[in-house]
Parts: sequence; structure tokens; C-alpha cells
Amino acid sequence: MFTGIVQATAGIAAIEDRAGLRTFTLEFPEGFCKDLEIGASVATDGVCLTVTELVSPTRANFDVMLQSLNITTLGSYGVGDHVNVERAAKDGAEIGGHPLSGHIDFSATLADVKHLENNVVWRVAVPADFRRYVFAKGYIAIHGASLTVAEVNRQEGWFEVWLIPETLRATVFANKKAGDQLNIEIERSTQVVVDTVRETVQESLGRLQPVLEALLKEKGLTLEDFVQAPSLPR
Repeated sequence: MFTGIVQATAGIAAIEDRAGLRTFTLEFPEGFCKDLEIGASVATDGVCLTVTELVSPTRANFDVMLQSLNITTLGSYGVGDHVNVERAAKDGAEIGGHPLSGHIDFSATLADVKHLENNVVWRVAVPADFRRYVFAKGYIAIHGASLTVAEVNRQEGWFEVWLIPETLRATVFANKKAGDQLNIEIERSTQVVVDTVRETVQESLGRLQPVLEALLKEKGLTLEDFVQAPSLPR
């Protein structure tokens, strides 16, 4: 499990392709690899990767299978690129963000970047199948960073997050621009609540559900608009 608090950024020092695998050699800041062992997990731009070799006190290798390369942004990276990294949370660790599994649900397009005086606002496009899981004031993970959703428009298919200067300093986000792809992990308890509500409605209404959804659509609403995103204890 991860907390969604990015601990550092790492550089891609080398890439080696083999049959069905791509090996990344990451260069970490001094001290990041202390007590790191083969088999340990490191979230890399939100993707849970396993250490396969300790190359030096600041370098480690990670094997990434073809499926992960295809559904995440890792397949587009080259030597010299930088990524957000977080080591797996230890038992009893403070959850500064929200619990993450490191399993990416989809990659999304950064549709717009707006620079304000002390903040940066991102508008992120969401595929239709995942819009139901994004709520204003809910949580979402982008490249492994736990962020709060500021605004959502399900009809147009986007949500917005605000990035404070500290987030920009501690992550790779300062270099992102419109058109870039982002790894997204939705908040699991929200997914469970939404899916449970939909299943309950389907069981209760049966063939009337499409009629209700059509009526709601005329009003610019969906069933998800009546679901409140669960809040996590702090």
C-alpha cells in the first residue's frame, strides 16, 4: 500500500528491453534506497513496481511487463525522464494522502493547464467509463500523488485539481503541459460505493432503470449525482 505522498523524484538512468519486459534503472536521491531490498515495492508515477536488482546505493532495477507499459505512461518514457516515487508504506505509517494500491485504472489526457498567482489548475479529461467515480472534494491519484478534486463536469468529461507550490516542487508536475498523459488511480472506497448503489438501483428498478436514467439525462443529471463520495478518516 502507498499513501499518495510523493517522497522524491527519480531519474531514468537506463532502459533495457527483453522479451515481454522492459527493465528500468532508476537513479534515486541519496538516502532513498536505505534498507531497500529486492522484492520491495516502489510506486513509480503511481505504478507499483518491484525491485529486481540493487545496482548501487542510489540505483535499482525494475522489470515492467508489457501490459503495464500499454495501459500506463511508462511505455512512453526514455532515459533522462523523471518520475514521482514513493516507497511502500510501513505498518502504522501516517496516511498523509489516501490509501493507494499502485494499480493504475486508466491514463488520461491533461486537457488544460492554467497558471494562477500561487497555484496551477489542471483540467483532466476522463474516459466515459470512469466519470461516475470522480466527485468534487473527493480523492484521486495522479502519477501517484493524492489530490483533491476541485470541480467535476461529467457531461463534458473532465475534472480539475489545484496544485500548490509545494506539490509542484516535490513532484514532476511543474514540467507537465497540455496534451501530456497522466496515470490515474481512482479512490477505491468511492468505486465500491458507486458500484453498490448502481447494483442496488438495478435490482430495485429492473427494466425501469433505463427510463429513470433517460429522464435524469434530460435534466443534465446521472445516478452518480445522487451518490456522496465517502470521506476518509484523517
